[in-house]
Amino acid sequence: MTENNAPRAAVRPQDDLFRHVNGHWLTSTTIDDDKASAGSFVTLREEAEKAVRSIVEELDPQQEGERGKVAALYAAFMDEARIEELGAAPLRPLLTRIDAIDGPDALARHWGWCLRHGISALYDVGADADADNPTHHTLMVAQDGLGLPDRDYYVSEENAELRQAYLAHVERSLALAGIVDAPAQAAMVLDLETAIAEQQWTRVQTRDIKARHNPMTWQEFSALAPALRADLVLEGAETSEEAIGRLQVFQPSFHTGVAPLVNEERMEQWRAWARWSLVRSLAPYLSSSFVDERFAFYGRTLQGTQQITERWKRGVGLAEGCLGEAIGKIYVERHFPAASKERMDELVTNLLAAYGESIADLDWMGEQTRAEALRKLEKFRPKIGFPAHWRDYTTLEVLPGDLVGSVLAAGRFSFAEQLDKLQRPVDPDEWMMLPQTVNAYYHALRNEIVFPAAILQPPFFDAEASDPVNYGGIGSVIGHEIGHGFDDQGSNCDGDGRLRNWWTDQDHEAFTARTSALVAQYEALTPQDLMDDNPRPHVNGELTIGENIGDLGGVGIALRALRIAHDGELTDEQVRDFFTGYATIWCSKARPERARQLLVIDPHSPAEFRCNQIARNVDAFHEAFGTAPGDGMWLDPQQRVTIW
Repeated sequence: MTENNAPRAAVRPQDDLFRHVNGHWLTSTTIDDDKASAGSFVTLREEAEKAVRSIVEELDPQQEGERGKVAALYAAFMDEARIEELGAAPLRPLLTRIDAIDGPDALARHWGWCLRHGISALYDVGADADADNPTHHTLMVAQDGLGLPDRDYYVSEENAELRQAYLAHVERSLALAGIVDAPAQAAMVLDLETAIAEQQWTRVQTRDIKARHNPMTWQEFSALAPALRADLVLEGAETSEEAIGRLQVFQPSFHTGVAPLVNEERMEQWRAWARWSLVRSLAPYLSSSFVDERFAFYGRTLQGTQQITERWKRGVGLAEGCLGEAIGKIYVERHFPAASKERMDELVTNLLAAYGESIADLDWMGEQTRAEALRKLEKFRPKIGFPAHWRDYTTLEVLPGDLVGSVLAAGRFSFAEQLDKLQRPVDPDEWMMLPQTVNAYYHALRNEIVFPAAILQPPFFDAEASDPVNYGGIGSVIGHEIGHGFDDQGSNCDGDGRLRNWWTDQDHEAFTARTSALVAQYEALTPQDLMDDNPRPHVNGELTIGENIGDLGGVGIALRALRIAHDGELTDEQVRDFFTGYATIWCSKARPERARQLLVIDPHSPAEFRCNQIARNVDAFHEAFGTAPGDGMWLDPQQRVTIW
């Protein structure tokens, strides 16, 4: 579908651009049994998986260095006979550790052990740029502790039936692990996780970059909730207060809220919870009974997926999760031509120039804020294809034939790597995504936009495609990521990544008025396939506002950049091709279960609205397609939102 030659559906673009461009595909394509969705992203990810499989299976486990480690880890995962023979045995010494938790002190040490080994704990940690001093790292501390995808699954009445399915899943999983009183243990897990969930921040609260900016020392963190015994967490993690230094605690009230739950009376619940967290974290690497039980709930019940992903794909995922950049080196050599990077450099340059023009022309922004915005734009750091230097896996230990041991060792390696970052400045060349990942990102604290090699393929980017198609595809993606620097959260950071208010009050009010109007638009939307649900779900406009701002700015700026590339003039046909290219990248469908789940947890809007609702807000769409009142895509000019 590079040039969008797929058959068009009977629906007019003036009524539904998404289904006009993708309708034939939507009606003729079935979702694979091992997937919860299908579409452009899924197809490219499959191609990347196959490319990585070819790489991994060619490597020799006996080879020295990181390539041998990749091969040995993959071979251990693919050795089904050995894994089946072991059954639940890898869990036994770890469960014995949990049996020995005799009070809050031992529980705190266990949390530290979990953090060090990559096992789900009460909270999660990781090093990143300090919002007050972005050239240095700080340790981020975020709430955790749940087996369901979000706190809302525990507290909303409409999920009561799903909670019962989860309870049964926990019980069966614990029984497989040899826990004799699994029904009682599972009930304690659900009870405690519900109490934990009630103290968690919502996703909307957590995405507030200013609200989660809570710097403190480890001593201050300890004093925040003494019952959580932070000093003993460090002991269990085999590290020290000196090694940690400064913290960024995302949700302080979570820690004070869960602290009363840590007492002698609840200790049996905490042991049950610890057993479940261990089993849940390691189930993918155990025998088929564990894997199948996990899939039955997390795949079939939660997402509607009918068949578990093939084993080789899961093995590839593990290898990438542990040694992804070692694989990425080879992927780039084989699959990322120099011409693609050159064309992308040109596109990014044009998109940044278009943003500069747009900011200069904004009628709602004053000169003081405009000057700051332009300074931020000038400091954007684009990264395209692959890192300038690669991650060092020298100290990562892979234990041939010991899959669970290797997974725990990878957890220790990752934790040690995070601690090491705390002792040195932020590396401006570090990537947070693998070259073989079909995605892109903006990092507010580093003010960088990153486009891995794997997304630079049709339908997003094609060196042979026309400009309108490429600008509607990868151009809008580039614009989207730049737009995150100026969305409701990214706009709180300056060009150096520092959390700082660079807005005048008047300009911030004007910005908020526009974003509020966009929130209201999306709150009214329900995916077409879920219209018959009772109660009828809808998009969470507050949760998705950042991505919606990115989408809206991305399309508007990509269109402006296309005009720059064509000396300021575009024909209606070129604009129509642009929007056809844009609609093509959102070619997607999901199982109803997955669609419902994403409305709760995903900060992105459903694909049909990333296409249609954005186009409805852009004047050029209406002019090129000749929309009129009464058309499905029509939006009154006074209701259209333009931000950047």
